[in-house]
Amino acid sequence: MQLRYNYRAYPTPGQQIELARAFGCARVVFNDGLRLRRQAREAGEKYVSDGELSRRLITEAKATPERAWLGEVSAVVLQQALADLNTAYRNFFASVTGKRKGRKVALPRFRSRKDNRQAIRFTKNARFKVLDNSRLRLPKIGDLAVRWSRTLPSDPSSVTIIKDAAGRYFASFVVQTKDEPLPETDSEVGIDLGLTHFAVLSDGTKVTAPKFLRRAARKLKRLQQDLSRKQKGSANRKKAVVKVARAHARVVDTRRDWQHKLSTTIIRENQAVYVEDLCVTGLSRTRLAKSVHDAGWASFTAMLECKAARYGRTFARVDRFFPSTRMCSDCGRINNKMALNVRSWDCPCGSHHDRDVNAAINVRAAGQADLNARGAHVRPASVPAAHREAGTHPDAARSTRSVEGISVL
Repeated sequence: MQLRYNYRAYPTPGQQIELARAFGCARVVFNDGLRLRRQAREAGEKYVSDGELSRRLITEAKATPERAWLGEVSAVVLQQALADLNTAYRNFFASVTGKRKGRKVALPRFRSRKDNRQAIRFTKNARFKVLDNSRLRLPKIGDLAVRWSRTLPSDPSSVTIIKDAAGRYFASFVVQTKDEPLPETDSEVGIDLGLTHFAVLSDGTKVTAPKFLRRAARKLKRLQQDLSRKQKGSANRKKAVVKVARAHARVVDTRRDWQHKLSTTIIRENQAVYVEDLCVTGLSRTRLAKSVHDAGWASFTAMLECKAARYGRTFARVDRFFPSTRMCSDCGRINNKMALNVRSWDCPCGSHHDRDVNAAINVRAAGQADLNARGAHVRPASVPAAHREAGTHPDAARSTRSVEGISVL
């Protein structure tokens, strides 16, 4: 399994200038390649191959006065920018032909220096190196100071230097690791995700929704108001933009840290985990959009799926149209639709149900039935780790607030 380990980096002012130059060169090569392929398509010419792009936009461009400054950065950075362009085109073609599942992928767009995220990638060909003094040596940039919170499990195959909207720098390593199966347990759990309670487990455990965005709403409102009063193009406006970005980054980092702890606890304590396949995209178009985005269900289920594959657990999704809420977990009767304010109900068979606990029990039963119908509890294949799976975020809140029914600390 490939995992991505993120560490906070602290470049010097001179290294920040070199990184900005590398970001700009990679962005120019990407945009030149996208422009060349669009022009070829509009002119009815054949698709420009990857090798042709590399020859014309890097090798030959360095010999021209207009692009001579491309030689000031590592050639690997430029090659990886074209590799990103090729990946974007392959994803688009796979989406158009139906080979790629999920939402439709659009054509690549031009990159801008005003984008919230700037990134460059170094592979082994660039000969980057982690030094004995805990610094990261990058070609034509220098020795970068990195805050190492843990050791890398193996030699990294690549490293990506990222600058986010808050002005923070990260070094993201891709490493190959082996699976780490946990001792088997007899416990299996179904999870019903919601807004009042973030997760309700089939054993009756309820995890209160932390609502990190709602808690930070007052501070974000004040910072947004300060930003709106600044004159466009001024230095003070740029400072206000960074302050808003830092506040949002803190919310994101705190939510991710909390979800990692909760997902790890659930995976360690249960041999099989079943969740409902929610349509987050559809729910984000309703009046509950802000609360849905604040909950972060998609990222949480992705963590569960990744960690289940890594630690030898079973993970399965139940069809989103399965009537888990309306079905009686005792007799199987499907009752009429219920309003959201109905939190408990009685079945004609005499059973009294808590709405969410009953749904979680039905999700577990449906997941077990689906796996049995396919033969057995087969361990799923390994999947790539989610973004920042093993990342470290020093700016995240140091303490995680307690939640009802389960400890994630």
